[in-house]
Amino acid sequence: MGTLKEQTEAKVEAGRKGNPDFMKGVDAEIAKAKSFQQGSDALAIGDKAPAFTLPDAKSNTVSLSSLLNQGPVVVTFYRGSWCPYCNLQLRALQSRLDDIKQLGATLVAISPQVPDDSLSEDEISKMDFIVLSDQSAKVAAHYGVAWEVPEFLIEHMKNDRQLDLESINNGNGNILPIPATFVLNQGGDVTWRYVDVDYRTRSEPQDIVDALKNM
Repeated sequence: MGTLKEQTEAKVEAGRKGNPDFMKGVDAEIAKAKSFQQGSDALAIGDKAPAFTLPDAKSNTVSLSSLLNQGPVVVTFYRGSWCPYCNLQLRALQSRLDDIKQLGATLVAISPQVPDDSLSEDEISKMDFIVLSDQSAKVAAHYGVAWEVPEFLIEHMKNDRQLDLESINNGNGNILPIPATFVLNQGGDVTWRYVDVDYRTRSEPQDIVDALKNM
């Protein structure tokens, strides 16, 4: 299967072959976002993670404080179950979940997607980690990883993929999280992080496991 990086790179390459004009547009938008230093306000190592209380797929509320009472927490932000890169990442994390749990940590995946009947039946919600809904990416904003999606990508998702993000997220469809991951110690301090505005790149599960081992 290869590493997550190899899998995502293969998907990017397939996209370049199948829709080169679109991928050139994505490259341009990502370059622009990086020039504007999108993600530079993200939590840094040593920062205290903002508290949150969010609903899961069954509308049960889960708080960060309750998770920290059990041990370290890995918080990963993803765009939604409709995002193929997110699905690759979360499946890769699922494959290393036993290692994460054996190190005493809890994995939490957060997206703006509203918890409803469709979410409760999707592949992500059936994985063995906690999946939470952050409507309008408000918690992502507190973590410094909310991103106003360029009109180019909004139009692509609406017209080419028939994705109505306002409906899917039951909120602001123009704001999505930068796919980012934070490892928190039991005190709620960031001890490791991965932040990249290019949604096609993700942290390797092995790096997360290593960060937990080095805590």
